[in-house]
Amino acid sequence: MKFLDRAREIEFLNSTLNRRHPTPANLLLIYGRRRVGKTLLLQEWSRQTGLPTLYMSFEKDPAALQRKKLAAQALGVSLDAAPNFPAWSELWQWLARHWGLGAEDAPRRILVLDEITYASESDPAMLSSLQHAWDAVYRNTNLSIALCGSHVHTMESIMTGGSPLFGRMTGQWHVQPFDFGVLKEALPGWSAEERIAAYAMVGGVPAYLDWLNPELGLIENIRQVVLSPGGMFTAEPLFLLYDELETIHTYLAIIRSIGNGKATLDEISHDALVGKNNLTAYLARLQQLRIVERRLPATIPPSRIRIVRRGRYHLSDAFFRFYFEFLAPRPGEPVDDREAKLARVRANLRAFVGRTAFVQLAQQWVRQQGLLGRLPLKPEVIGQHWSRQVQVDVVAINWAERRILVGECKWTEDRIDRQVVLDLIDVKTPKLLLDMTADGAGSDWQVSYIFFARRGFTPAAQTEIQKAGALAVDMVRLDADLSIPYAMS
Repeated sequence: MKFLDRAREIEFLNSTLNRRHPTPANLLLIYGRRRVGKTLLLQEWSRQTGLPTLYMSFEKDPAALQRKKLAAQALGVSLDAAPNFPAWSELWQWLARHWGLGAEDAPRRILVLDEITYASESDPAMLSSLQHAWDAVYRNTNLSIALCGSHVHTMESIMTGGSPLFGRMTGQWHVQPFDFGVLKEALPGWSAEERIAAYAMVGGVPAYLDWLNPELGLIENIRQVVLSPGGMFTAEPLFLLYDELETIHTYLAIIRSIGNGKATLDEISHDALVGKNNLTAYLARLQQLRIVERRLPATIPPSRIRIVRRGRYHLSDAFFRFYFEFLAPRPGEPVDDREAKLARVRANLRAFVGRTAFVQLAQQWVRQQGLLGRLPLKPEVIGQHWSRQVQVDVVAINWAERRILVGECKWTEDRIDRQVVLDLIDVKTPKLLLDMTADGAGSDWQVSYIFFARRGFTPAAQTEIQKAGALAVDMVRLDADLSIPYAMS
């Protein structure tokens, strides 16, 4: 996999090497979903530093075998030639002696323990023994330990009060998928339209972008790569679910239901045939795993967020959304019928991109421009609005100043015309403000408008936009602005 971007992550990791407080040593937590590039990041960082590095990736082995493998890595010998250690505490002590960590002239070195959750699951005492080794020896040495893992909720629990390592971590970083701008480097030669569609399909997950063939166009990638029988794309969702969950059948029914557009508890319960009392527990687990998220209208006042019941459930991951929309097996359809799936993609991809990636990127643009001070307000919250009366694609609010930015997104073949502009200003916005009043947000809001268009704007639409003092952003500008590295930092 080609190493891209990650300037902020490298800067953070480098900064830890120069710190002497609270300890000369480092105990870092580096975590993020599978395929996000954590291992490549840590390997590239250690390569750039030039420091001696021991990298160990744990597997689902018995604890004794895990210890033996780590010792073999430290010695640079075969597994058969490595010593056995009856407990983790003995291994940590041996490692300190082997590296001479107590010596004043001991060089700084890096220890990367990847997929640390596999080790802690095999032996719950593993983290406790590491804590004792840290307190007794490691914290006063030149050792930088990076604990890395893909089970996000489990990794975050290492920082909580119930963890043996609570209070010991000297730094942590949640590695996120790439921002949209990195796709220019990942998929050179692709048009902005193709890159936005790719972002709708796979998001910014580095491994998924690496699986795509930049020498082929979007549709040929879908035909030859994404839909390839036995390929990684078709196997990926089930692989991720089986890695996280013991039994996936009910979870799969719920995910499939949300992927098919069911968003409320009632809709999901009816479609997945799961009782509402049990459904909430399943959804809570899927939210922990970052597979599902519950969204609220951005217009709900902060004081009412905990009590409002207008939440909708969505798939958090772009590829999960794409897979369950287009690739998941359907009743009566042969599993390997690539042409049927390709026809479905061709017929519905534009609408899919419009309601997912284009809206998401429009909201990112608003966030970026807000940080740069180029909007009529400084957004405190950015999202969408929906009710039985109206749905609005982009909403940004500053509650303190009572300012609101209302936006429309159109990923259509035609330019935005005058009627779209008037509809947002004269029809949708009054309904939105009425909803906000009913939700306790009050009235007397200062409203601004923004329009995002794939193909641009007709002259009549531009006239109305100018009259309203609105902002107009076409695909070319959106792509250019979001391709600036600083933009999303």
